[in-house]
Amino acid sequence: MEWLGWGSSFVLVLTIGYQVRNQWRARDNGGVSRLLYVGQLCASTGFLVYSVSLGNWVFTLTNALLLAAAITGLAIHARNARRPRGS
Repeated sequence: MEWLGWGSSFVLVLTIGYQVRNQWRARDNGGVSRLLYVGQLCASTGFLVYSVSLGNWVFTLTNALLLAAAITGLAIHARNARRPRGS
């Protein structure tokens, strides 16, 4: 059943990564709240620590990647917010 965890992890990381990529390319936050990334950052940090304590590599890797995505998303959100509208 571990394949199910890895497959689900792949789908989750892919979808979050796709959102971050779209914000980067569009140079627009398009209704995505900064709070989304702040919440993801907090949750991923907690789940990462928990996953490491359990020794669960599926969740450890997934949450490490989601933490990186949250940090990247926050940086992109901040960059987009600094841009003047319409440019």
